[in-house]
Amino acid sequence: MNGYFKTAILLAGLTALFMVAGFALGGMDGMMVALIFAVGINFFAYWNSDKIVLSMHGAVEASPESQPELFSIVSSLAAHAEMPMPRVYIIDEAQPNAFATGRNPENAAVAATAGLIKLLNRDEVTGVMAHELAHIKNRDTLIMTVTATIAGALSMLANFAMFFGGRNRNSPLGGVGALLVMLLAPFAAMIVQMAISRSREYEADRIGAQIAGEPAWLASALGKLEQRSKAIDNMRAEENPATAHMFIVNPLHTRKTDSLFSTHPATINRMMRLVSMSAKKDWHDSYAANSSTNSTGRKSSIPDTRD
Repeated sequence: MNGYFKTAILLAGLTALFMVAGFALGGMDGMMVALIFAVGINFFAYWNSDKIVLSMHGAVEASPESQPELFSIVSSLAAHAEMPMPRVYIIDEAQPNAFATGRNPENAAVAATAGLIKLLNRDEVTGVMAHELAHIKNRDTLIMTVTATIAGALSMLANFAMFFGGRNRNSPLGGVGALLVMLLAPFAAMIVQMAISRSREYEADRIGAQIAGEPAWLASALGKLEQRSKAIDNMRAEENPATAHMFIVNPLHTRKTDSLFSTHPATINRMMRLVSMSAKKDWHDSYAANSSTNSTGRKSSIPDTRD
């Protein structure tokens, strides 16, 4: 219930931002229009935000025939975590990265870029996919995906204010109101995204490590992803920065304003927590306790199919 309460508060906060922006642009009439628009977006985003985000990033649904190893990993992890098998998507993007989306575990999807599949070994891909399944299991994906959709709409409203603000005679603040919308609405949305993402990333790292059976796999993957993601542009993410908080590592780096969208904890801090977790003998819960041992000698539920 606590998680649902926080989700409701965050969505209410984003709706309030819409109403304030509407008032600044069009007075009471603008606020009412903004309220209706925000309620409509909330409803639409609940049912369709996953499709919107996947489409934004050009994700294509994969099949067991096209991605047999990735399907094997995700299927084994889902079974181990006692979750429904999510849909699997591939993004034709050189930057290595991944995210999960969907309103609940029964309607979820995981997406990995071609760059991630090329860069990481099987154990590291397992760590990343387990992290994404943890987001689904914790029901983070609903609030993360809906927030991305609504924050993107707020950015559109700010762009509207830039071109048409100050022309509406009903606006009590005139051009000043338009300026406030341009400056405050995107910034406030980013603050909400930051509040959502940082604590949830640490928790998804922890639960994901338990699902995979070895924290060091995700730690190793994060190190590679952090290094390579900074060297390779992801233009779809740059064009849709409101979705940046969904990725396992921050995909933004080409613009001066991208630091404002840095919703992730420092990767080195995440890696240190995972390494410390791996060093403890009592870190694993029932996930790892019921695992089989793979060729590395560590507990894992994921069968090692390599030669």
